[in-house]
Amino acid sequence: MIASLKMFYTTVGRKLVMALTGLFLCLFLIEHLYANLLLYKMDGGQAYIEWTKFLTGNIIIRTIEFGLFAGIIIHVIDGLYLTLHNKRARPVAYQVSRQSGDSSWFSRNMGLTGSIIFIFLIIHLRTFFVPHRIFHAENSIAYDVAAAFQSNWYAALYLVAMVLLGAHLNHGFQSAFQTLGLNNHKYLKPLKIAGTVFSLLIMIGFSSFPVIFYFDMFGIATNILGG
Repeated sequence: MIASLKMFYTTVGRKLVMALTGLFLCLFLIEHLYANLLLYKMDGGQAYIEWTKFLTGNIIIRTIEFGLFAGIIIHVIDGLYLTLHNKRARPVAYQVSRQSGDSSWFSRNMGLTGSIIFIFLIIHLRTFFVPHRIFHAENSIAYDVAAAFQSNWYAALYLVAMVLLGAHLNHGFQSAFQTLGLNNHKYLKPLKIAGTVFSLLIMIGFSSFPVIFYFDMFGIATNILGG
């Protein structure tokens, strides 16, 4: 039992934890994208409001929510650890010589893109989670989302973060399954295709919100804001 726990403090163990928490967070992204898409219903944001009320009032969902926050923190800590470990383990000359190979800039800088996404997540939680789940803001959550996306800086920040998230997922999705043992040639191509499709769907889906709300395309922002 103790030996099994010690395994998670090794590099191999931390990669396993990274893979499992990363896949868990992918499931959350799917649910979160579905919830956000409800904002596109021309009902003044009511479907989105009702969905968020269901999530906050469900004890099972609330329990999973604590697991989600724990998963994010563990994923970030392990990511930083592995990034620093890899930099210490590789001589500079060796690293530079490999950068011209088949690895992309994003695959070599998962720690950097992950850190930027984490900073965005803190801002995102401060913008919506804190006012509505802790202080019970006066405006509806749908109203504040629409208002935030019409802000120049927030719309731009959100868009940049989603592009980085897409690139982060594209490499991380495939790496996660390889870490779990699906790393033979039979699975490599399907996993690469699945990772690319998934990351594009997530990136395009989430990136649509700042664009559509900022420019009030189809009158969706006006429908929620009541302007």
